[in-house]
Amino acid sequence: MTTTELENALAPTEFLNSDDPDVRDFVRRTLPQDGLDSRDAAVRLYYAVRDGIDYEVHGVDLSRTGVTAGEVARTGKGMCIHKCVLYAAALRAVGIPARLVLTDVRNHLPSPALRRLVGDVFRYHALTTVHLDGAWVRATPVFNRLLCRLHGMRPLDFDGRTDSVHHPYGADGMRHMEVVREHGEFDDLPYERVLDGMRGAHPGIFADPDSTRLVAGSLHADAAARKG
Repeated sequence: MTTTELENALAPTEFLNSDDPDVRDFVRRTLPQDGLDSRDAAVRLYYAVRDGIDYEVHGVDLSRTGVTAGEVARTGKGMCIHKCVLYAAALRAVGIPARLVLTDVRNHLPSPALRRLVGDVFRYHALTTVHLDGAWVRATPVFNRLLCRLHGMRPLDFDGRTDSVHHPYGADGMRHMEVVREHGEFDDLPYERVLDGMRGAHPGIFADPDSTRLVAGSLHADAAARKG
């Protein structure tokens, strides 16, 4: 990768607004001490986003403002796109190049309610790619520990050395994420492409045809109801 490409993967953008005060505050709370190397910082930020930002699809905001890193840091919740936007922006805020990766995945989450809304393949699932020690590694800080426990999944860990993309097999013996298509790597969220693609593939997930708000509900309540 060229110097210019690395610089692009460090710059604040419309959605990866790493200069936003709330993104900076999120970083300060996560990395209160100086002297961490890039890998340690990337790993700590990964777990802060994975477990500190609640994963939710129902009711989340897919407006242009709603999917900025600053807004995700303020609201403390979101789906894969929101969480990866925040993670990439937080990495850039501490000088670590990061980009978004957009994919289509099978078995996105073992939730019957969600499967009824989106079908078997979820379009435009997001993860990140992080530049550490001269190489790019992929990380997916999406499904938090509590949600994984409720849905019978093991959480996805990240060590800063190897790709962290596929969830481990769960108690049911099924791997809970399979990438079936990759759309590419991006310095910023290609907003219109993602929104139009999700509307076309998953119209039932939107509160109404013209809304950027997703339908109401709760993945936690869904899991609790299944167990009850």
